[in-house]
Amino acid sequence: MVKRAFDIVVSATGLLLLLPVFLFLVLAVALSSPGGAFFRQVRVGRGGDEFRLLKFRTMRPGSEAKGQITVGGRDPRITGIGYFLRKSKLDELPQLINVSLGEMSIVGPRPEVPKYVALYTPEQRKVLSVRPGITSAASIAYMDENEILGKSTDPDRTYIEEVMPAKLALDLEYVKERGFLRDLSIISRTITGLFR
Repeated sequence: MVKRAFDIVVSATGLLLLLPVFLFLVLAVALSSPGGAFFRQVRVGRGGDEFRLLKFRTMRPGSEAKGQITVGGRDPRITGIGYFLRKSKLDELPQLINVSLGEMSIVGPRPEVPKYVALYTPEQRKVLSVRPGITSAASIAYMDENEILGKSTDPDRTYIEEVMPAKLALDLEYVKERGFLRDLSIISRTITGLFR
């Protein structure tokens, strides 16, 4: 209950204080290329329930049909403003709405698309026992994930065989040892990581 109350307060406060930034980015993304300001993608949340994760759109329309993995600087599907939004993580701001709706938490395992969740082992599926989050220890450890995949000749295979299992191991550790102080530590490390 403390975690949910914290999520509600932080998401509501964040949406209120960042409203001018939010509106500016809505206009900037919408005017930068056709397709609107938001990107909605089906992700798997707590208990295996699917929901639509919100982001500011960083790719050209129809890009998801060409693959659900992005490969850093070489991915031609990303728009000009999209590179900036991804680098600064500002594309994640709309997920405060997912948090306020109870679909996500501020801290928790990052929600995955159904295609990859279908590959989880029974042990890995334990990450679905908690609300997914905007940030996590795995997100911090793999802030450069797109660059890692960009160096691979087969990004999808690299993600499935190397990146995803490593991130899930960190997420499982979080599920076993989660707590309010741990969440505050992850939030602090996330903010610090954005300004490296």
